[in-house]
Amino acid sequence: MNPFSLTCCPSTLQPGYATYSPLAQQYLFGKRSKKVSHILPFGPPGKNPELTREYNEKRKSISISGVQEKYSLVLQKNELQLTASRGTHILKPIPTERLELVEDMPANEHITMQIAGQVFKIKTASCGLIFFDDGSPAYITRRFDYKPDGTKYQIEDFATLLGKSPEKESDDYKYNASYLDIAELIIRHVPAAPVELLKFFRLIVFNYLMGNGDAHLKNFALMESIQGDYLLAPAYDLMCN
Repeated sequence: MNPFSLTCCPSTLQPGYATYSPLAQQYLFGKRSKKVSHILPFGPPGKNPELTREYNEKRKSISISGVQEKYSLVLQKNELQLTASRGTHILKPIPTERLELVEDMPANEHITMQIAGQVFKIKTASCGLIFFDDGSPAYITRRFDYKPDGTKYQIEDFATLLGKSPEKESDDYKYNASYLDIAELIIRHVPAAPVELLKFFRLIVFNYLMGNGDAHLKNFALMESIQGDYLLAPAYDLMCN
């Protein structure tokens, strides 16, 4: 995809747009009237030594787990910038690992998330494709764990809720439980368990249909609601394998 000659929204995939559509601006950046560009004002990590050092320094403070490199962005007026704290968005460039079809990973995650949200009506994190100034793609998602007043919702993934950790069970800890174990925790901790269990089941079926072999414990979570109880967090990290 050439970021300088788009014919569809790089978030919703709605045709007829050369950048983010008003609906995408609403979902990703908070207002339909926003004018946030789909091209970042800087390059990817690994190309420029000084910029790569900045990436590495600011990555140290990000609290989001996962193998793939993630960086925190903050929206200042209508421009996204790298930040070390209080980021509004998460940026996932093409991984540096030697994986098959690695350059397609941002697009893979984006389209899988769009299928989940638009076709299967699964509640997902707002996301899209974004491009560095050299034209290379990255995946961007808006953080959903911040309240309107800037404080954070409490959120825990199921590896943590089940007491799983690499110290106790080696690096495979996040695979050492079943979906039934997750369902039992939803029944135990969620007041609206029948509703949330149905959402959980639909997400499991979706992952099966998409061939997502990495739907492990850390890719499901419970999140505090506005009312103070707990619900299943929006779906994230969905891939088609």
